[in-house]
Amino acid sequence: MNWLHDHPDVRTIRVAAADLNGVARGKRLPARFADKVFTEGTRFPYSVMNLDIWGEDVEDSPLVFESGDADGLLMPTERGFLPMPWLSAPTALLPIWMFHMDGKPYAGDPRQALARVVERYKALGLTPVVATELEFFLIDDSGKTLRVPPSPRSGKRRTGGEVLSLRALDAFDIFFSPLYDACEAMDIPADTAISEAGPGQFEINLSHQPDPLKAADDSWLFKMLVKGLARAHGFAASFMAKPYDEWPGNGMHMHFSVLDAEGNNIFNDGTPQGSDQMRHAVAGCLAAMSGSGLIFAPHENSYDRLVPDAHAPTGIAWAYENRTAALRIPASGPQARRIEHRVAGGDVNPYLMIAAILGAALIGIEDKMEAPEPIKGNAYALDLPQMPTDWEAAIDAFQNCEIMPRIFDRDLITNFAMTKRQELHYMAELSDQEQTELYLDTV
Repeated sequence: MNWLHDHPDVRTIRVAAADLNGVARGKRLPARFADKVFTEGTRFPYSVMNLDIWGEDVEDSPLVFESGDADGLLMPTERGFLPMPWLSAPTALLPIWMFHMDGKPYAGDPRQALARVVERYKALGLTPVVATELEFFLIDDSGKTLRVPPSPRSGKRRTGGEVLSLRALDAFDIFFSPLYDACEAMDIPADTAISEAGPGQFEINLSHQPDPLKAADDSWLFKMLVKGLARAHGFAASFMAKPYDEWPGNGMHMHFSVLDAEGNNIFNDGTPQGSDQMRHAVAGCLAAMSGSGLIFAPHENSYDRLVPDAHAPTGIAWAYENRTAALRIPASGPQARRIEHRVAGGDVNPYLMIAAILGAALIGIEDKMEAPEPIKGNAYALDLPQMPTDWEAAIDAFQNCEIMPRIFDRDLITNFAMTKRQELHYMAELSDQEQTELYLDTV
């Protein structure tokens, strides 16, 4: 509440939680009633946490009519109040998460799902260190055809991708400068920005931190911020996996290492190869990769990105310093030895993505799984086990994977699969243009 006292110009607040699709669900209320949220919480139906991408109830969900569409209790997270710089009126956002009425965490909340994984690490005296890299397109969607917005500096449109182009970044400095200011105000550790391979495509890295929940919060809030701020500047920003058929899609890569109780990186054994525990973690991630494909590619459009020779991994393999592999061990000093997980699209729910990756890695460590030999060369040209190639296959793999119940609550698995099957059914009724209009702002 001190934050509101220090910002008397804030008259309204939003309370919001991430549903299984990563969409913010919440309420608006006058700032003078904010103290009630801290003392009494607020209430949503449990079913709100797994609405489909249109915001509709999932048919035959046990959370709806079967249970009387009962309420859960939502309480503020440790994040506290944050400004919402993309709105014209001074406004605060209060992130919340769901509990049962008796105070027990609701396992169907994606943030609670990640918290369960983190607690398993803590029980072993381990701390994951996590960083994410988020790719997005700036898009002029005012016409029937998507295209890059005109540069606010020159009024010209880029006709192609310009990898690591300072000119491309400077062309939209009027957007990036307030974006970095907003990240600082929201305590989002935005680091390096680069231009990417598609027209109007950029990537911003969020710094490594020993708090996976904050890393997931930062990624979720960053997506919300980028989309909101872009609209305030007259164009769209999209984390959609593949908005353009002819250009690479958007990914959300995750780097992680693990610290022991003394703060030592357990992936580091002083060699470039990394420790046995690192290879166990790699093996766990590989074992769970097909089953968790639905987490990394949750939408119809996601599978347009996961095709060979398009800068997105399709084969299930790992390698040292090789961006064609699903898991890459970057070149680094021994203390920074880490795993880069390169499968997820920009359209993911960050909480589920980080939970899936860290959960799989922990299983690999606990079970002392043995990793296969790392690959060399072009992964697309090798005979490798493959990621699910379509949405329905990914849903089946997610439901049938023996590893998933060791990471996620069984009800979350069931509810997420039901949500995706409903979307799969109704998405078939939409044209390509209608699908793009749906996903462009939503994911």
